[in-house]
Amino acid sequence: MGPQAPGAQPKLPIPGVENIIAVGSGKGGVGKTTVAVNLAITLAKLGYDVGLLDADVYGPNVPLMMGVRATPHAIGQRIQPLSAYGIKLMSMGFLNPGDKPLVWRGPMLNSVMQQFLRSVDWGNLDYLVIDLPPGTGDVQLTLIQTTPLTGAVIVTTPSDVSLEDARKAVHMFEQVREEVLGIVENMSFLDCPHCGKRIDVFSHGGGARTAKEMNVPLLAEIPLDPMTRLGGDTGKPIASLDEPHTQKTAFEKLAQAVIERASDSKQKATPTIEISE
Repeated sequence: MGPQAPGAQPKLPIPGVENIIAVGSGKGGVGKTTVAVNLAITLAKLGYDVGLLDADVYGPNVPLMMGVRATPHAIGQRIQPLSAYGIKLMSMGFLNPGDKPLVWRGPMLNSVMQQFLRSVDWGNLDYLVIDLPPGTGDVQLTLIQTTPLTGAVIVTTPSDVSLEDARKAVHMFEQVREEVLGIVENMSFLDCPHCGKRIDVFSHGGGARTAKEMNVPLLAEIPLDPMTRLGGDTGKPIASLDEPHTQKTAFEKLAQAVIERASDSKQKATPTIEISE
């Protein structure tokens, strides 16, 4: 977590939550929620206590991808999160299910986000992964400015259009003095199931080039694979499967990189106390 900007309100920690990882993107359609869901599941399979907050209020896809269609209840003043694959879950999709659009203005959405952060009984978590809305709008900024993030993961594809918007997302976090843990290049390439050759569907190398330009790490290159789409549509994400798979390996690499970068970020945020003899 970076230093507070002059005059900024203090960011109140979420009791019991050790690391807060925001997963964002400059634009929609790059697989941000897919990355957030599979990252959370992989962290849980590595033995960590994990929560997943779906902050994409206008397009909440976490319920579908996690295979959960229920309504949370409250005990006292605390909302009880739902769970799947060992992960605690909260999403607007649980409160506004189906195809009914959410027609709310910014202040109402910001209020709900604060309730999701601070009125949900998250318990003790090693990682709370937040799936941000795409772009750099009001909901994202309010959440970032009121929450002590460990850092952000920016999702892009190799295409120039996605990379242009990914750079905007990196700049947004830099402007509010939050650590960017790195960039994930999603849909990086396709291994043809027929000929076995690699196909660069959305170009090649853009994520690595942009990471270098922005002076942030490239955390992982996630291949394009029909199994990932099928897993998201059926509530059985690729990372939850037991059998080996190229996609699972890529998400395991991503999770390890996030763990290492989060640890580095926490160390930088902790002031060093020198004891004189």
